[in-house]
Amino acid sequence: MKLLITGGAGFVGGHLSERLLKAGHSVHVIDDLSTGSINNISHLKDSPDFSYTIESVDNVQLMAELVDEADMIYHLAAAVGVQLIVDSPIRALETNIRLTEIVLNLASKKGKPVLFTSTSEVYGKSQALPFAEDGDLTFGATDKGRWAYACSKAIDEFLALAYYRERGLPTVTFRLFNTVGPRQTGRYGMVIPRLVSQALSGRPLTVYGDGEQRRCFCHVSDTVEALVGMLEVETAYGRVFNVGSQEETSIVDLARRIIDRTNSESEIVFVPYEEAYERGFEDMERRIPDLTRVGEEIGWQTSRDLNEIIDDVVAYTQFSSGTATAV
Repeated sequence: MKLLITGGAGFVGGHLSERLLKAGHSVHVIDDLSTGSINNISHLKDSPDFSYTIESVDNVQLMAELVDEADMIYHLAAAVGVQLIVDSPIRALETNIRLTEIVLNLASKKGKPVLFTSTSEVYGKSQALPFAEDGDLTFGATDKGRWAYACSKAIDEFLALAYYRERGLPTVTFRLFNTVGPRQTGRYGMVIPRLVSQALSGRPLTVYGDGEQRRCFCHVSDTVEALVGMLEVETAYGRVFNVGSQEETSIVDLARRIIDRTNSESEIVFVPYEEAYERGFEDMERRIPDLTRVGEEIGWQTSRDLNEIIDDVVAYTQFSSGTATAV
C-alpha cells in the first residue's frame, strides 16, 4: 500500500515509518520539523519505498496531491508535550484542530481511510479507572492552560467521528497512553527521557509535584504494532481504541528505578508544579487504559515491560551522546 504519514518525522512517526517499510509498504512522510526531527527518519532515506516532504500540513494544495497519491493516511501531526502546551496554548489549539480538519476534508473527497492518533489526555480529570473508550471525559477549567491540549484532541476525535458518520469517511482513532522509547526527546516534558538524561549526566532527577501521580508507559514498538494492526481492519472504522500499558508506577518510583538501572548517584529533587509549568497547574493522579476493545479487535497486547523501556531509552541516550557501553 501507499501510505501517507503526517508528522512522520516525529518520535512515533519515525518508528511507524520503519515498521511499515519492513511490512512491504510504500511510505511518504510530511513534517514541518517544528517538533519532529530529520534524525527520526534519516536512516530510512536509502529505501526506494520511502520519501518525505519538509512542509506543513497547512499547505492545502500540497496535501491534496499527497492524499490523492495515498491509499491510506496516518494522521500524527500535532502539537505535543505538556511543556509545549502550557507555553503555547494557541499553537496547540490551532495546530491540532486546523490540521485535522484539513486532513479529514481532503481524505473525504477521495474516500481515503484516516488512522488518527489522539491521546489519553482526553480523559482529563476522570476518576473512572481503568479508562474505557465510551467513558465520560472530565476537563478542568478553561483558565488552566494544560486542558487546551486535551480539548483540542477531543475536538479532533469529534471531527473524525463526524466525518465517518456524516460523510462515510473510514476513520480509526487511537488514544495513546505515554508512548516511550528510543529517539524520544525530553524537550517537551516527556518524563522518561528527561529523567534518564539527568541520571546519566549525574544531575538531580527533577520530579514534579509530590511524585505520587501514577502513570503507565508503553514501548513505542508495541504502540506501533497496534497502529499497523488496524491498517485494513474495516470493523474498526468509526471507533476509538485505547493503546497503552497497564503496568502502573508512581513518578517518584520511576525516578528511583531509573537511578538503579543506570547505576547513577543522582539525587531526586521535587519541583512544585508552579515552578515547572504554571500557577494553578492541574495534574491527573492516575491514568490506566482499559484495553479490552483493542484486544478483542486485533488481539493486541504489550510485549515490553517498564524495565525494558527504561533500558532501551538508556541505551539510545548513551549511544546518541557517545558515552560508554549502554546498560
